[in-house]
Amino acid sequence: MKIGNREFDLEHDVYIMGILNMTPDSFSDGGRYLDREQALFHAEQMLNEGASIIDIGGESTRPGSKPLSDEEEMERVLPIIEAIKSRIDIPISLDTYHSKTAEEGIRLGVDLVNDIYGLMYDGTMGPVVAKYDIPCVLMQYFDYTLEEMMQTADDAGILRDRIILDPGIGFGKTTEQNLHLICHPDALASYHLPMLLGASRKSVIGNVLGIPVEERLAGTVALTTAGVLAGYSIIRVHDVKENYEAAKLALAMKNA
Repeated sequence: MKIGNREFDLEHDVYIMGILNMTPDSFSDGGRYLDREQALFHAEQMLNEGASIIDIGGESTRPGSKPLSDEEEMERVLPIIEAIKSRIDIPISLDTYHSKTAEEGIRLGVDLVNDIYGLMYDGTMGPVVAKYDIPCVLMQYFDYTLEEMMQTADDAGILRDRIILDPGIGFGKTTEQNLHLICHPDALASYHLPMLLGASRKSVIGNVLGIPVEERLAGTVALTTAGVLAGYSIIRVHDVKENYEAAKLALAMKNA
């Protein structure tokens, strides 16, 4: 799959997506990178540590977080998209379910749309993704099936070879369901499309180990290893270096 100006071998290789939250209230690192220079420094750091994609988000999706308007979200993410594109040669993913934000981001050079609602929020994202023929990550949220999500993509005219699937770890699922999806993503795998795992620092780790967010690096690395062995080819994380090394070692074990 081509993402930006780079070819990704999502069938045989594994890639790290580094998280850049432009939010004051993210569950893990809210407020740390709101300053433009801090955000640019962190993006460069993630690139140097092994990230192949930077995922920029402007709205926290933690439980109880406040939804943003299109305008508020764009105020947060568009300036840093433009800044990164002018300085760093790395594909940019935009984490949004607002089609207006996505379209404006694409015009500034966004290479991938990461939609936690899997095109199902208000019916307007699918046509934008299809219009620009841009790759997209479709996450399965609470109240709809994979079949409904994929039918929506088909109806919008999105080609299957532009789709990456995400099971939505931590979104309306029990700890047991999350662990099963990480290790046995059979329903997703049945579509024979690339899969993304986003479990970094999430509550599934805290629920099993009884530890707070700031102590979940080792747990994240364990889930990264399990995910690569289960067939995930993009791993979305906060801590790039450690998970890059774990993912590459897990891939070597998988291919041994």
